[in-house]
Amino acid sequence: MKQSIVTLDMEGVLTPEIWIAVAERTGIPELRRTTREEPDYDKLMRYRIDLMDLHGITLPKIQEVIASLSLLPGALEFLTELRRRTQVIILSDTFEQFAQPFLRQMGWPTLFCHRLLVEGARISGYELRMVDQKKHAVAALQSLNFNVIAAGDSFNDTSMLCEADHGFLFNAPENVIRQFPQFPAIEDYDELLKRIAAHV
Repeated sequence: MKQSIVTLDMEGVLTPEIWIAVAERTGIPELRRTTREEPDYDKLMRYRIDLMDLHGITLPKIQEVIASLSLLPGALEFLTELRRRTQVIILSDTFEQFAQPFLRQMGWPTLFCHRLLVEGARISGYELRMVDQKKHAVAALQSLNFNVIAAGDSFNDTSMLCEADHGFLFNAPENVIRQFPQFPAIEDYDELLKRIAAHV
């Protein structure tokens, strides 16, 4: 029997959506747009960078918002129990410069993510670790003879879920659930833990 490994999205699954929190704190509602609404990640990031330039939002300002956020209720207990049972890697389209406060709260799990390009305090662009990194990470783990179980909530998680041996939508919006009915849609951590444990 193969050893198992779990890959989880971060925002919306374990943590709040960073950009929504920034939108609320800065009063810029356009920053609420996420991969739940815009599947084209490059288009979404260029839109965000333009908005930040327009409103003078700097990296330290965003980091200040992130530092004030907590994990989603129940997320730490879920992650702790899951890591007790199996290995976990977080695959996220967030950035190294954003993730540190959350990683600290989660007990420093392994995270694969991207990197922001910063000039002074201004976010000037971003550098993908690789295109469709979530899907490629799952395929690479499978090539190492792992049984991969994945969970995510957005359009940008669906290639990871499709690639995985078992995929689950967690707290996903209706438009994602409708478009990907092949994945069980789960809404609480106890149920997700149960479903994952059945495949570990």
